[in-house]
Amino acid sequence: MLRRATLMMLLLPIACASPSPPAPVAAVESIVERPRNAGNGQLEFDLASGTYVCDQGHRVDVLRDRQAGDQIHIGWTGNRYRLQRDLSFSGLPRYEDQANGLVWIDLPWKSVLLDGRSHKPLANDCKMT
Repeated sequence: MLRRATLMMLLLPIACASPSPPAPVAAVESIVERPRNAGNGQLEFDLASGTYVCDQGHRVDVLRDRQAGDQIHIGWTGNRYRLQRDLSFSGLPRYEDQANGLVWIDLPWKSVLLDGRSHKPLANDCKMT
């Protein structure tokens, strides 16, 4: 009984010192606009051209062709590639260069460059700078 009381006396200050729960956070408006539906089940985001910085220090340059909205040009490892919009089951923007085996998944909050053959990420968590 004495051991139990001693143990409780030792643990009481630890329990009292635990941090209080965080204050409630006010609602924040989304910075991502609702995408347009192209009528074919595919979503259309209005994204800018520029340099995307990815994890592990990778960089991908993206040039969007406003005249031909179904293609983009990317710069990767010192080479330029033209990727064609590929209809995706989810409707999310997916561009592919089948000849060179590259796939670019294009989202407002992050993008990813995949190896088109193995589907493994080449550049992940890419964000516009």
